[in-house]
Amino acid sequence: MKRKLVALITVSCLFSISLVAQDKSPAKFGKVTPDDFKQTVYSIDSNASAVIIADIGSTEMEGNTKGSFSLLFKNYRRAHILNKNGYEIGDVTIPIYTDGNAEESLDNLKAVTYNLENGKVVETKLEVKSAVYKDRINKNLVIKKFTFPNIKEGSIIEYQYTLKSDFIFNLQPWEFQGKYPRLWSEYNVSIPEFYYYVTLTQGYLSYHIRDQKSRSGKFSISDNRGTSATAHENVDANITDYRWVIKDIPALKEESFTSTLSNHIARLEFQLAELRYPFVPRNIMGTWSKVCEDLLKDEDFGYSLSRDNPWLNDVMDAATKGAKDNVQKAKNIFTYVRDNMTCTNHNRKYLEQPLRNVLKDRNGNEAEINLLLVAMLRKAGLQADPVMLSTRSHGYTYPMYPLMDRFNYVIAQLQMDGRTYYLDASEPRMGFGRLDYDCYNGHARVINSDATPIELLADSLLERSVTSVFIISNEKKELEGSLQHSAGYFESYRLRNKVKEKGKEQLISDIKKDFNADVEIGDMAIDSLDKYDDPIQLKYSFGLKRENEDIIYINPMFGEGYKENPFKSAERFYPVEMPYTIDETYLLQLAVPEGYVTDEIPRQLVVKLNENDDGMFEYRISESGGTISMRSRLRIRRAYFQSDEYEMLREFFNLVVKKHNEQIVFKKKK
Repeated sequence: MKRKLVALITVSCLFSISLVAQDKSPAKFGKVTPDDFKQTVYSIDSNASAVIIADIGSTEMEGNTKGSFSLLFKNYRRAHILNKNGYEIGDVTIPIYTDGNAEESLDNLKAVTYNLENGKVVETKLEVKSAVYKDRINKNLVIKKFTFPNIKEGSIIEYQYTLKSDFIFNLQPWEFQGKYPRLWSEYNVSIPEFYYYVTLTQGYLSYHIRDQKSRSGKFSISDNRGTSATAHENVDANITDYRWVIKDIPALKEESFTSTLSNHIARLEFQLAELRYPFVPRNIMGTWSKVCEDLLKDEDFGYSLSRDNPWLNDVMDAATKGAKDNVQKAKNIFTYVRDNMTCTNHNRKYLEQPLRNVLKDRNGNEAEINLLLVAMLRKAGLQADPVMLSTRSHGYTYPMYPLMDRFNYVIAQLQMDGRTYYLDASEPRMGFGRLDYDCYNGHARVINSDATPIELLADSLLERSVTSVFIISNEKKELEGSLQHSAGYFESYRLRNKVKEKGKEQLISDIKKDFNADVEIGDMAIDSLDKYDDPIQLKYSFGLKRENEDIIYINPMFGEGYKENPFKSAERFYPVEMPYTIDETYLLQLAVPEGYVTDEIPRQLVVKLNENDDGMFEYRISESGGTISMRSRLRIRRAYFQSDEYEMLREFFNLVVKKHNEQIVFKKKK
């Protein structure tokens, strides 16, 4: 994970260097001419359905009437809609922070659609009072949204607004990149010396401008909230002006083996770290030790874990029944919680109800269920702690800084007999000591007195599978055979869920589709379906119907191979993040169909991914005594590949796909 953070995220303390001259975007609000409509295709992306011409933001501070400071964020954007697929860019959502008592205010919103009609620019203005809607997302987020009026193919749209915030910690982030290409993206921030923010920078694009300048400034502050006369104060301070510009930014498109695009988008984010003079100096961000200490005292997280919790007495006997040692005791408790609780939400890090209610009602979010698991393990005298992490789909965390909004999931850590186990009882049919691969996202934090950091890495997961196929010709000269498949753990988990939700018949239907031939499936057996700690063993027989052709073509992979390359793009600008490493073996024994001879078989191939042997593909096939023997093995030892390794990986899988789609040719005997 360390190499990810080096490659993906540069953490700086608002320090930058002027690289180029102070260029400016030519776009200005209201200045749209007929010439602006002439370009219907942009070289940055000839297939783009819309292009953002300019996206410019700025944040500065001003003294307010509450004895402190406010943030003023301004945003201007212009976009050109090229076809109907780009209409979506006309739907605008503005996030607004609230604490329940007060919220940021949206001011001076203007939005205009421009169309070229009979050689003239025609404006359609947004009716702000009637066309802007407000939705509450959660206790800290509301959104205001609107849709541009009179959008057509070729329309130019632009908007501008000001967001005023008394929440000084909520300095607006900036995304340089998104779904549509951008010709100019710029962010300007002015910060006085008495606030210290840490800047988190991520992405792979080079700055066109990265500049900082210092100047002197004056702030006027008053406080009219009391009953006495209003107090006024003028504050002199040094101010640093920062400017970031990126030009000609391609759209960021999601590709296979991507954790989440939010990890890779070119972006700036700010975290308030310290208050400095003339405030009373203090650390705002805190340390991991202090954060964990507070979490363990928090009634919405760890407070109950340090209690005796007598309400657990009634269930502990049932949960530990039959256990003769600590390992069995832990497994029984885990099984009890997993099989008796229903998870209502898999995206939480705090309690929304007391643990006693979770046990009573037998449902809760994943944090509640796994904190209940920790409480029960501790009640049984075992060493267990909660672990807070961020799932792959939620994004990376920062080991250096305790940024709690980066976390979204809680699991349990159990240390026993010199081993460490990670447990998630919120997932039905998940085995003891197993986590969904979505939890393996690098840095996580054990919430204990030591604030222990851990690394849950996809590289540590191996998905191993073996498939064996045997085929002969029966008395009707039809092909019949059997297949045995030892699935990897995550495939087993998916199969269990599929059978539970859709039944075996759907599984049989899916197998038939994979064969891509007229096939009958019989004698289906699924071993270890209810043994969640073990991989599944799948067995079935099959019959392949065929006509009396002169030539028979058979793909020896029988639906088990790679049909297409998962890496489709010619180039990739961010890393490949596989969920686990793989080792897939396929074995075939195929009797030459009666009345036929082998005319052609694929050539053998053994190839390594690179000199470090991070991957290998083996394809061996031969005929002896009327039987064709084949072995295909694909092994990938790493789950994470940098973008400059993408072409190598793509070409490697091209070879795999090519071999897996080659066929054996049989000719009828003369």
